[in-house]
Amino acid sequence: MKNNWNAKDFKIGVLGGGQLGRMLIQEAIDLDIHLHMMDPDPNAPCSLIAHSFTCGSITDYESVMNFGQDKNLITVEIENVNIEALEELEKKGVEVYPQPSVLKIIKDKGLQKNFYLENKIPTAKFKLYHNAIELTKDEIKYPIIQKVRTGGYDGKGVQILKTSDGSFDAPNLCEELVDFEKELSIIVARNKNGQIKCFPAVECDFNPEANLVEYLFSPADISKEIEEKASTIAADLILKLDMIGLLAVEFFLCKDGGLLVNEAAPRPHNSGHHTIECCGTSQYAQHLRSILNLPLGETKLIQPGAMINLLGEKGFTGPVIYDGLDRILELPGVHPHLYGKSETKPFRKMGHITITGEDLIQVKAIADLVKVEIKIKA
Repeated sequence: MKNNWNAKDFKIGVLGGGQLGRMLIQEAIDLDIHLHMMDPDPNAPCSLIAHSFTCGSITDYESVMNFGQDKNLITVEIENVNIEALEELEKKGVEVYPQPSVLKIIKDKGLQKNFYLENKIPTAKFKLYHNAIELTKDEIKYPIIQKVRTGGYDGKGVQILKTSDGSFDAPNLCEELVDFEKELSIIVARNKNGQIKCFPAVECDFNPEANLVEYLFSPADISKEIEEKASTIAADLILKLDMIGLLAVEFFLCKDGGLLVNEAAPRPHNSGHHTIECCGTSQYAQHLRSILNLPLGETKLIQPGAMINLLGEKGFTGPVIYDGLDRILELPGVHPHLYGKSETKPFRKMGHITITGEDLIQVKAIADLVKVEIKIKA
């Protein structure tokens, strides 16, 4: 990015137009940055607020090529995109961050795990399989975690496998069940100048049925030593990937104090939503700074916070109703973020709420009230 520039003659394209893109736009407005979005859903959360919106497939070569050919820079809000088109656009002089080489590794969980192994990034033991039949022929100590290698998101494509019955009949990886103490996440950013900054660790609480984050808080209840170790691993990973952009690194904190990288996502992430209210710079602003080679922002925690994902209630499908929104707005430190999705269904992410306060005890107490009071119905 030039030191002197004008948003009107610098076009940034974003593949994906969901809630992450929506919050990216909200930060871009403050810097007068114009974001042009593409998503297959004509009613995607970004459709009404992007500088321009293209309805098209982000996994189709021609669609991505047509979208990207007049852009100066392309970024993503989801990694399941057409890599071949991004590689070709890169050859034609379009900047692509995170780079296609990084997206190719991250979008395939098998390649991602092999990268960890080859680059001495600590991770759980694993094995790759082409299909369900191949897995049944192997001697495996159950239970194991099984993940499809590509296409899984928001808990989909991940399961605990107790026998070979019910195995995903697709390329997959199986890894040992880790006896962990906590699940943590670190958001790290790197710009073209090589500047790297990590946000403080967050502690995640997963919904066991939906297999996605339901609740998180920061600061994480961990020692300074573990915090520094997790930050060092995250910084080492983004450096070894030679990645420019924002990387969310999910960890298992083992009961012996060891850290294992579970997965990484090369974009703004659910575990960084709280940074909007809780840190000197939000993860969305940091993403923009990193891909535009601007100085990275201050990541220090300025106040404790918790984040609750607003998931569609079981048994409700249809036009969304936010039951209890008025009641939670009476509580101190409550910051709702609704994603503009008109239709709800069970476990669909419809928004999130950040709760801030003077200390984590107060924050958690209010978060417990919020979790009880608000329900996403139809």
